Amino acid sequence: MLKLKLITLILATTFLSAIAQPERWQQRAEYEMEIDVNAKKHQFKGIQKLKYYNNSPDNLTKVFYHLYFNAFQPNSMMDVRSRTITDPDPRVRDRISKLEKDEIGYHEIKSLKMNGQSCQYQVVGTILEVDLPTVLSGNSTAIFEMEFESQVPLQVRRSGRDNKEGVEFSMAQWYPKMCEYDYQGWHSNPYIGREFHGIWGDFDVTITMDSDYMIAATGVLQNADEIGYGYEANGIKVEQPKKKTTWQFKGENIHDFVWAADPDYKHTKIQVPDGPMIHFFYQPGEKTNENWEALPDYAVKLFQSASSKYGKYPYPVYSIIQGGDGGMEYPMATLITGERSLRSLVGVTVHEVMHSWYQMILGTNEALYYWMDEGFTSYASSVIMGELFDPNPEGVHAGSYNGYQYIAKSGIEEPLSTHADHFKTNTAYGMAAYSKGAVFLGQLEYIVGKSVFDRALLAYYDTWKFKHPNPNDFIRVFEKTSGLELDWYKEYFVYTTKTIDYGVKSVEPNQKKKKTDITLERVGDMPMPIDLVIEYSDGSKELFYIPMEIMRGNKIAENRMTRKDLPDWGWVYPTYTFTIDKKIADIKKVTIDPSGRMADLNKANDFWKNNSVENETKD
Repeated sequence: MLKLKLITLILATTFLSAIAQPERWQQRAEYEMEIDVNAKKHQFKGIQKLKYYNNSPDNLTKVFYHLYFNAFQPNSMMDVRSRTITDPDPRVRDRISKLEKDEIGYHEIKSLKMNGQSCQYQVVGTILEVDLPTVLSGNSTAIFEMEFESQVPLQVRRSGRDNKEGVEFSMAQWYPKMCEYDYQGWHSNPYIGREFHGIWGDFDVTITMDSDYMIAATGVLQNADEIGYGYEANGIKVEQPKKKTTWQFKGENIHDFVWAADPDYKHTKIQVPDGPMIHFFYQPGEKTNENWEALPDYAVKLFQSASSKYGKYPYPVYSIIQGGDGGMEYPMATLITGERSLRSLVGVTVHEVMHSWYQMILGTNEALYYWMDEGFTSYASSVIMGELFDPNPEGVHAGSYNGYQYIAKSGIEEPLSTHADHFKTNTAYGMAAYSKGAVFLGQLEYIVGKSVFDRALLAYYDTWKFKHPNPNDFIRVFEKTSGLELDWYKEYFVYTTKTIDYGVKSVEPNQKKKKTDITLERVGDMPMPIDLVIEYSDGSKELFYIPMEIMRGNKIAENRMTRKDLPDWGWVYPTYTFTIDKKIADIKKVTIDPSGRMADLNKANDFWKNNSVENETKD
């Protein structure tokens, strides 16, 4: 019997080891693509060779590709979603349903082989489902070879031809792209116009099209001398004897590739000291010239500031390209509409460039953790815009806090843990992604302290760049840097819609007369540590800090104001009372979180004023 129990124990241990979370691995993809464009028909033929590294321990019998262009067809999931959601994106609405045959987008797969053997496959909307001819074993590689033909849709959302400013080709999400497979399994989400997730790898892309087009793209142009025009700083074109020109671009350690083309592009560039070469592509004219000529100096300051605050930009180039339908980020490039005021042009550039840090380099799963991309980018963008222009007197993050407060009070808020595609409204998604995601960082700065926050944000970048971090990975970096327990914050702010509301309940004379009792109350369901500032009648101020039990520690002092640390406030207690060695007549004002970094939904009860002292001051 003892022997049987021992064997059972060994088997159980072996089983648990087998299902335990393995060390994080990630797939790798090396793309070689040759594209021949028929510009007149807005179509192209492609040959794709993909070396796929299955670095997982799993044996794969299927793989999946994204076919994004198929979304731009009447009755596609993107079309139906836009026509049935209560608040459709104004750029989409019912436009897809009205596309003509020569205006739709599509990918037609002509052949697909794995290691020389033909694959069976089925096109299901925007996903290509592939049955492999042989098992792709864990920790092995395979070569996938594909021939495909595609039509570029009329520009509706992000990608397409003939955008509203007249740019001919905005080529985003334009090629059959292997879906990501990671520790959470396959991520073969249908494309309805929201977010993305991709495999780290290298891209070698050659694009052949009419010689009068200038091409801007992800990566480093390999044959500028051979092409013979357009890549000088003055952007002067040289007549080409050939009918078509081939452009070759390479990008390393990236998870997507974008390009754009137009015969009227002007190209300029500027070198960031100890940073990338920045390229600019725009259509010259009355609506663009002045502001696009001013943009390079702002872009240099942007890259310098971002690299010092959030981690060094690792790529050799970046291209800012007029195109698309607003602003959209890609590796080493962005597509932005260009007929804007200077501040708007700089603002959209700052936001899209900052995605280089919080999506292109860190590579979170945008479908699941969109707020770690859009929200963190919004936070960093506000900081840098405050440096480039006069900061908002209410605080650089006031817009994000106001947006969050609006959605939190609206009755339509959904948790940050909601999948990006499955929000009931675009409004709830947008406020969650951009506003609440930015507030997540703003409040974290309040909880751990500014200097610790800055160190932790850099540590997050250094620890998780090129590794697809999730929310727990992020919060653990902040726990290790601050020495505080922060899981409670993630659990409340990400997985619930519970809100914060603290108030000054009473300020009363203590029985000993020369002292004062101050009672605070927690009205909202989400607990937070409290910074409480007391201003005295003589003009002096004092900070009282109330940590929470579940933090298991205190944040470090943030400023030179005298600070007194009070006992922990257990989150189950609705009120908290402490006594100060001052008479009530000596107190002018009591304020909860005067820094405004805590997203308290009711500011009206955040302070107490001693009216008698105020009246004396006025007299």
